[in-house]
Amino acid sequence: MAILNPNEIFFTAFEPKQQNRFIMYVDGVPAYIIKGVGAITLTQESIALNHINVQRFVKGKSKWGTVQMTLFDPITPSGAQAVMEWVRLHHESVTGRDGYSDFYKKDLTLNVVGPVGDVVSEWILKGCLIIEANFGEYSYDNESAAQNITMTVQPDYCVLNF
Repeated sequence: MAILNPNEIFFTAFEPKQQNRFIMYVDGVPAYIIKGVGAITLTQESIALNHINVQRFVKGKSKWGTVQMTLFDPITPSGAQAVMEWVRLHHESVTGRDGYSDFYKKDLTLNVVGPVGDVVSEWILKGCLIIEANFGEYSYDNESAAQNITMTVQPDYCVLNF
């Protein structure tokens, strides 16, 4: 016969993290223009070990997935200009020169905040570089939409502090 634990069957108060409570810090990009941040993902490969007629598995390489960010593009300070300054550290279009990874890789911080503004969770994305930047579309048919920039970054690894 199962024994019920009162701590498991009675109401327990909790406050869930909410998607709209975050602050993303990127050096050179104002935090208030960052509209959204995609999920932080991790993929771990498996390696098969064959022995007679059975297979066992051990962990292979770990890879942190890309993170997509959506930014507002205000007139001033220009969101496009802030992103392009980071892009120019990767590659300078005018001269064709590429930069050293020490210059273009940045550490990003994603703080998840609680209802009163306290930091309840902190992700640090280490060694991020821009994989793709999309500066949005312009159309005479859409007079009410704000201009957005989407940017995809690739971290070397991520750390969940708390």
